[in-house]
Amino acid sequence: MIGIAEAFSASYAKARVKFLEAAAMAGLAIKSFNHPLPGRDGETLAMDVALSGRPDADKLLIVSSACHGVEGYCGSGAQVFALHDGEWLANARQLEVAVLYIHALNPYGFSHLRRTTHENVDLNRNFQNFAQTLPANEAYRQLHALLLPDTWPPTAENTAAIQRYLGEHGLREFQAAVTRGQHAFADGMFYGGVAPTWSNTVFRQVLHQFGRRADHVGWIDLHTGLGPSGAGERIFSCRDDPQALIRARAWWDGGGATPITSFYDGSSTSARLTGLMWSALYDECPQAEYTGIALEFGTVPITDMLDALRAEHWLHNHPQASPEQAAGIKQRLLDAFYTDTDVWKGQIISQARQTMFQAVDGLKA
Repeated sequence: MIGIAEAFSASYAKARVKFLEAAAMAGLAIKSFNHPLPGRDGETLAMDVALSGRPDADKLLIVSSACHGVEGYCGSGAQVFALHDGEWLANARQLEVAVLYIHALNPYGFSHLRRTTHENVDLNRNFQNFAQTLPANEAYRQLHALLLPDTWPPTAENTAAIQRYLGEHGLREFQAAVTRGQHAFADGMFYGGVAPTWSNTVFRQVLHQFGRRADHVGWIDLHTGLGPSGAGERIFSCRDDPQALIRARAWWDGGGATPITSFYDGSSTSARLTGLMWSALYDECPQAEYTGIALEFGTVPITDMLDALRAEHWLHNHPQASPEQAAGIKQRLLDAFYTDTDVWKGQIISQARQTMFQAVDGLKA
């Protein structure tokens, strides 16, 4: 068994090595999909996939990390710990549930300390039907120039304008306007893109290759950035399907101790979003009964998180910023999505582990 702190890493490159070594030690089959660009330190980037159990298993659990790049510092730690956890591995094998670990859905963002892909796309807004008219976000259009001003830190006038918007509309509406997803500003925040990203295309290949033979699929997608520090919100991540919600609650709500939230009914800290990644499972594994959650771990207050994202997007649009300013902005982004303390890491491991045991029990039932 590995220590909790040892499961986490200080860089994408180190996290990848830990994941691949742990998967190999556990005897798992590994497949890597190399990214076309190098990492921050010149390292190879890849979406790495490791399968525990039979390739033709009827029951499949997916555990994925780094949909939003920098959030992979948390998700990778949970995956590495799981691969060293003999009790967990034996339990899944005994219940005949295959487990597919997808490490670094967005390796570029993980390595380069970005939430977005190399296309500046929020991967979890990119799963659209691009043959149709893309959803408009008029509220974001009104805010775009305020969110990403010409200078950083923002001027007093810019800060006052943001505060006026918050005063008139409230934090919840502000969050929805900013985070829902938009397709009009390629240099903007929560940009969904106008075509599938590399990560979108490769993830679909993974689902097609590993998920087509399963009749029942569960999915835990690991995220950070919303909610109270260290608290793991279990956000329903399926179509607005009452039967899927019943299954999710039966698997994960712990008799009400860890409730399943949903943006469909407004109970989640997440706004209602568009272009979500889980929609690919319905496309690529249409034979499967699917049940999934996003396990969202809290870090800092949402206003601090959004300001850290604003700063990092500003930096992306202003590469001429000084190295000192760039380093400060990147560190602030990391701090907004990864709390580097033993207490926080322990909370992540215990809650992720619990949801994984619950998922295999649910799949086997």
